[in-house]
Amino acid sequence: MIGFSLRSLWNRRFVAGLTVFAIALSAALIVGVEKLRDGARDSFVNSASGIDLVVAPRGNPVQILMAAVFGIGGTGTAMSWESFEWLENMPGVAWAVPIQMGDNHRGYPVIGTDVTYFEHVRHSGGQPLQLASGTLFIEGQADGAVLGAEVAARFGHAPGTVIVNAHGSGDVSFHMHDDAPFTVTGVLAPSGTAIDRMVIVSLAGFDAIHAPHGTPDADPLDAAGLAVPPRNTRADHETHEEHREHTGHDHDEGSRAAAGTGEHAHPRGRDPDGHAHAPERLNAVYVGLADRTGVLGLQRAVNDRAAEPLSAVLPAVALTELWGITGTAERALQIMAWTVALASIIGMVVMLSATLESRRREFAILRSVGASPAHVVRLILTEAAVLTGAGLFLGIGIFILAARVAGPVLASRFGVQLDTRGFDARELAVLASLFGAGLAAALVPAIKVYRATLADGLSVRI
Repeated sequence: MIGFSLRSLWNRRFVAGLTVFAIALSAALIVGVEKLRDGARDSFVNSASGIDLVVAPRGNPVQILMAAVFGIGGTGTAMSWESFEWLENMPGVAWAVPIQMGDNHRGYPVIGTDVTYFEHVRHSGGQPLQLASGTLFIEGQADGAVLGAEVAARFGHAPGTVIVNAHGSGDVSFHMHDDAPFTVTGVLAPSGTAIDRMVIVSLAGFDAIHAPHGTPDADPLDAAGLAVPPRNTRADHETHEEHREHTGHDHDEGSRAAAGTGEHAHPRGRDPDGHAHAPERLNAVYVGLADRTGVLGLQRAVNDRAAEPLSAVLPAVALTELWGITGTAERALQIMAWTVALASIIGMVVMLSATLESRRREFAILRSVGASPAHVVRLILTEAAVLTGAGLFLGIGIFILAARVAGPVLASRFGVQLDTRGFDARELAVLASLFGAGLAAALVPAIKVYRATLADGLSVRI
C-alpha cells in the first residue's frame, strides 16, 4: 500500500512537493514557537536561580523582579543602607547582596554591588558565575568593571578597555559620565541569562560615578574610549534632578560627601559586616536563606517593617505573574502558527481532491480487479499520511537548521537558548496533533472516492 501510494505521489511530485513544503513550514513554525516560549521562560528562571528573595522599596513584584534581576526598568525609589544591614542580620539569612541601579553602558544596564555578588549569585540551576578572561575587580575598587559576555562581544571590550557609563536605563542616557571612566578587569563566561547583558561595578565605583572627578586639564573619554571636549556644566546640572528622580540617588549629597571625606571616590575601609563600601542608598537586595522553609516568614517580616516601606519578592511567584501577563502574546503566536498549519492542511486536501477527477479511472480499475471501497479509502489516507509525515520531518529539519543559525544571536542578544536536543511530551503531542489533523482532513477526499460508482469511473468521457 505504501509503495503504491509513493509511486502515485511521484507521478504528481511537483504538487505533492509543494504540499510537503507548506506542511513543513507550518510544523517548523509551531515547533519554533513552542521552543522559543520554553527558551524564554527558562532564561528568566535561570537568571533568578539561587535567589530566595529580592527586597526593594515598596512596589509591584513583577516590576521589582524585572528591574533588579533582569535590568529592565527601575524600582522608582531607593532603600537605605540601614535596611540592608537590618536584613543582613535577620535570623535565617545566609547572605545578602546589595544592588545599585540607574546607569547604563550604551544601552546595557550597569549595576553596583560587591564581590559577594560573584560568590552567591547562581544561574541555570545553581551554576556559579565563571570568568572567561581577566579578573574580578578588587573589593571597593572605584574604577574596575566586570562585563557580561554579550556586552563584551557586542563592543569588542576586553580586560584593560576603558569604558564610560551614562545616567538612565535602557537606551535613555541623561548625561555621559565621561569624567569617571572605568577599566574592564574581567569578562564573564556566557550564561544564557540577563547577566550576560550587564556591566558590574563595585558599590564604591557606582557612587564614584556621581562624584566630581578629574582636573580642568584632563580630557574626558566618550563611550568608545576616545577623548571628547569637556561637557557643559549647566547641562550637567539640569540632568541631575532627572537622574535622581529616576534612580533615587542624590548626586549633590554624594558630591558633598566626596568633597568632605573622599569616601565616594575611595573605599571607606571595611565595615563590621565585611563590606568595603557602605553607600547611603540601594535599589535592591538579593537574599539567600540558610533554610528555605523560612522564606514566607522573612517575606512577611520585610513587608511589615515599620522603619521603611519595603517589598520582599519571591522570584518564582513574580515569574508566575509575569507568565500571566505574557500569556496573551504567547497564545497569539500559537494561534498564528496553527492558522498557518491549518492553511497547509487545507492545501493538501485541495490537492488530493483536485486529482480525484483525473484518477477516477485509476480507482475504477482497482475496484474492477477486486479492490474494496475500504482499500481505495486506505490508499487516499496513506497518501495523506505520507505527505503529512514527510512535512513534519522536513519541518523539524528546518527548525533545527534555523535554530542553529539564529540560536547564537538569540542567546547573545536576548539570553534565549533554543533546545534542539529533543522534544518534550507537550511538543510531541503537538506534532502528533498536527499529524492527526492531516489524516482527519484527508477523510474529505476519501469519502468522495468511496461514494464514486464503478460505472462512473469506467465511463469514457469525450
